Amino acid sequence: MHPETGKLWEHEHGPRGGDEINVIEKGKNYGWPVITYGINYSGTKITDETSRPGMEQPIYQWTPSIAPSGMTFVSSKKYPDWKGDLLVGSLAFQYLELVEMDKNKVVGRQRLLDGEGRLRSVKQSPDGFIYVGIEGKGVFRLEPGK
Repeated sequence: MHPETGKLWEHEHGPRGGDEINVIEKGKNYGWPVITYGINYSGTKITDETSRPGMEQPIYQWTPSIAPSGMTFVSSKKYPDWKGDLLVGSLAFQYLELVEMDKNKVVGRQRLLDGEGRLRSVKQSPDGFIYVGIEGKGVFRLEPGK
Protein backbone atom coordinates (compact mmCIF):
# COMPACT_ATOMS: atom_id res chain seq x y z
CA MET A 1 0.00 0.00 0.00
CA HIS A 2 1.31 3.43 -0.87
CA PRO A 3 1.99 5.17 2.46
CA GLU A 4 0.49 8.50 1.34
CA THR A 5 -2.26 7.64 -1.16
CA GLY A 6 -3.33 4.27 0.28
CA LYS A 7 -3.40 2.80 -3.26
CA LEU A 8 -2.46 -0.81 -3.85
CA TRP A 9 0.83 -1.29 -5.69
CA GLU A 10 2.20 -4.66 -6.76
CA HIS A 11 5.01 -6.17 -8.72
CA GLU A 12 4.53 -9.07 -11.09
CA HIS A 13 7.14 -11.71 -11.68
CA GLY A 14 6.83 -12.32 -15.43
CA PRO A 15 8.45 -15.00 -17.56
CA ARG A 16 11.58 -13.95 -19.48
CA GLY A 17 11.11 -10.21 -19.24
CA GLY A 18 8.01 -8.25 -18.61
CA ASP A 19 8.23 -8.06 -14.82
CA GLU A 20 5.99 -5.13 -13.89
CA ILE A 21 5.08 -2.61 -11.24
CA ASN A 22 1.38 -1.73 -11.33
CA VAL A 23 -1.05 0.39 -9.35
CA ILE A 24 -4.09 -1.86 -8.96
CA GLU A 25 -7.50 -0.27 -9.39
CA LYS A 26 -10.93 -1.86 -9.36
CA GLY A 27 -12.27 -2.76 -12.81
CA LYS A 28 -8.98 -2.17 -14.66
CA ASN A 29 -7.56 -4.74 -17.06
CA TYR A 30 -3.80 -5.26 -16.79
CA GLY A 31 -3.63 -7.28 -19.96
CA TRP A 32 -2.01 -10.61 -19.19
CA PRO A 33 -1.57 -12.60 -21.41
CA VAL A 34 -3.02 -10.45 -24.23
CA ILE A 35 -0.32 -7.80 -23.75
CA THR A 36 3.10 -8.37 -22.20
CA TYR A 37 6.73 -7.36 -22.55
CA GLY A 38 7.91 -10.90 -21.74
CA ILE A 39 8.39 -14.09 -23.69
CA ASN A 40 7.91 -17.73 -22.68
CA TYR A 41 10.75 -19.45 -20.83
CA SER A 42 11.28 -21.52 -24.00
CA GLY A 43 11.97 -18.30 -25.94
CA THR A 44 8.73 -18.37 -27.92
CA LYS A 45 6.43 -15.36 -28.09
CA ILE A 46 3.47 -15.03 -25.77
CA THR A 47 2.02 -12.26 -27.92
CA ASP A 48 3.20 -9.55 -30.32
CA GLU A 49 1.28 -6.88 -28.39
CA THR A 50 2.63 -4.69 -25.60
CA SER A 51 -0.38 -2.37 -25.53
CA ARG A 52 -4.04 -2.37 -26.43
CA PRO A 53 -6.86 0.12 -25.84
CA GLY A 54 -8.63 -0.56 -22.55
CA MET A 55 -5.60 -2.28 -21.02
CA GLU A 56 -3.33 -0.63 -18.49
CA GLN A 57 0.37 -0.06 -18.98
CA PRO A 58 2.66 -0.82 -16.06
CA ILE A 59 4.24 1.98 -14.04
CA TYR A 60 7.50 0.23 -14.88
CA GLN A 61 8.65 -3.00 -16.54
CA TRP A 62 11.93 -4.88 -16.44
CA THR A 63 13.31 -6.66 -19.49
CA PRO A 64 15.29 -8.77 -18.91
CA SER A 65 13.44 -10.12 -15.91
CA ILE A 66 14.97 -9.28 -12.53
CA ALA A 67 12.62 -11.83 -10.90
CA PRO A 68 11.23 -9.38 -8.34
CA SER A 69 10.68 -10.61 -4.81
CA GLY A 70 9.52 -8.27 -2.11
CA MET A 71 8.70 -4.59 -2.46
CA THR A 72 8.26 -1.73 -0.04
CA PHE A 73 7.87 2.02 -0.12
CA VAL A 74 10.38 4.01 1.91
CA SER A 75 8.59 6.44 4.19
CA SER A 76 10.97 6.48 7.16
CA LYS A 77 12.88 9.59 8.20
CA LYS A 78 15.87 7.31 8.73
CA TYR A 79 16.45 7.21 4.95
CA PRO A 80 15.68 10.79 3.83
CA ASP A 81 17.27 10.41 0.37
CA TRP A 82 15.00 7.44 -0.36
CA LYS A 83 11.73 8.84 0.96
CA GLY A 84 8.91 8.06 -1.48
CA ASP A 85 11.02 5.57 -3.43
CA LEU A 86 10.51 1.81 -3.79
CA LEU A 87 12.83 -1.00 -2.81
CA VAL A 88 12.43 -4.22 -4.81
CA GLY A 89 14.41 -7.44 -4.38
CA SER A 90 15.92 -9.27 -7.34
CA LEU A 91 16.14 -13.04 -7.24
CA ALA A 92 17.73 -13.39 -10.69
CA PHE A 93 20.52 -10.83 -10.32
CA GLN A 94 20.86 -11.02 -6.53
CA TYR A 95 20.53 -7.39 -5.49
CA LEU A 96 18.16 -4.89 -3.91
CA GLU A 97 16.91 -2.31 -6.39
CA LEU A 98 16.18 1.25 -5.34
CA VAL A 99 13.48 2.45 -7.74
CA GLU A 100 13.56 6.23 -7.60
CA MET A 101 10.05 7.66 -7.95
CA ASP A 102 8.51 11.01 -8.79
CA LYS A 103 4.82 10.46 -8.06
CA ASN A 104 3.86 7.49 -10.31
CA LYS A 105 6.91 7.74 -12.56
CA VAL A 106 10.22 5.91 -12.29
CA VAL A 107 13.02 8.48 -12.64
CA GLY A 108 16.03 6.35 -11.72
CA ARG A 109 17.32 3.02 -10.51
CA GLN A 110 20.19 1.97 -8.29
CA ARG A 111 21.56 -1.44 -7.33
CA LEU A 112 22.10 -1.96 -3.61
CA LEU A 113 23.53 -5.03 -1.88
CA ASP A 114 24.74 -6.18 -5.30
CA GLY A 115 25.85 -9.81 -5.26
CA GLU A 116 24.81 -10.47 -1.65
CA GLY A 117 22.43 -13.24 -2.66
CA ARG A 118 18.87 -13.89 -3.80
CA LEU A 119 16.90 -11.18 -2.07
CA ARG A 120 13.62 -12.73 -0.88
CA SER A 121 11.96 -9.94 1.08
CA VAL A 122 12.24 -6.28 1.98
CA LYS A 123 10.16 -4.51 4.62
CA GLN A 124 10.16 -1.24 6.46
CA SER A 125 9.42 -1.99 10.09
CA PRO A 126 7.55 0.14 12.64
CA ASP A 127 10.94 1.20 14.08
CA GLY A 128 11.64 2.91 10.72
CA PHE A 129 14.49 0.61 9.72
CA ILE A 130 14.45 -1.44 6.53
CA TYR A 131 15.08 -5.17 6.81
CA VAL A 132 15.96 -7.54 3.98
CA GLY A 133 15.81 -11.31 3.82
CA ILE A 134 18.57 -12.92 1.77
CA GLU A 135 18.22 -16.56 0.81
CA GLY A 136 20.50 -18.82 2.82
CA LYS A 137 21.97 -15.92 4.82
CA GLY A 138 19.23 -14.49 7.00
CA VAL A 139 17.60 -11.14 7.76
CA PHE A 140 19.64 -7.94 7.79
CA ARG A 141 18.95 -4.32 8.75
CA LEU A 142 19.97 -1.60 6.30
CA GLU A 143 21.98 1.01 8.15
CA PRO A 144 21.20 4.55 6.96
CA GLY A 145 24.09 6.34 5.29
CA LYS A 146 26.23 3.24 4.82
